Amino acid sequence: MTFCTLRAGARARGEFEDRRSRFIGLLVPVGGERDATRGVAEVRAARHDARHNAWAWALADGRERCSDDGEPQRTAGQPILQQLRGAGLANVCCVVTRYFGGTLLGPGGLARAYGEAAARSIAAAREAGDLVTQGLVVPVTCVVPYAAYERTRHVALMCDGREQDAIFFEDVQVTYVFRAGQEGRFVAALSELANGRDVCQVGEARLGTL
Repeated sequence: MTFCTLRAGARARGEFEDRRSRFIGLLVPVGGERDATRGVAEVRAARHDARHNAWAWALADGRERCSDDGEPQRTAGQPILQQLRGAGLANVCCVVTRYFGGTLLGPGGLARAYGEAAARSIAAAREAGDLVTQGLVVPVTCVVPYAAYERTRHVALMCDGREQDAIFFEDVQVTYVFRAGQEGRFVAALSELANGRDVCQVGEARLGTL
């Protein structure tokens, strides 16, 4: 399972204006439904003077929801959700705030405006380099002599691993992260380098950045 999401701690903002109505989109990362609900509540509290705060969220497990927040049915939440789907995003929530400009936009105009604000938020995240690919990763911790550290690092890179941390004592305790299913090659290669000794501890698979 791999998916595209917003980097932890990042936020992306996009704005669109039509006939003096302002549509301000905010894209945030979420870990689940509770996070998404909290994110919507925070935007509502911060922009309590707005007429509408429509939203949509999508999770990596396939769950998704959206709300028109008082706009005509399917003119706000659904266009936002369609933008998330179109970008292949998961574990994100997008809230689009509307400040009414005095002119009715009609169902088509509303759908375009809400969708465009969401699209601009996604584009801002992409431009900032805050969209990342996540999937199941497996950490592998090994203890090797200091002299073997660089060679171990080279083997990890050849197995598409990345170093997470290293602690230097007389020996080096280093943790590498691999895409799930790739860690076996590294463990086997390192065992061969260590003349058959087991020098690796394989951790539990978890969601992480690939």
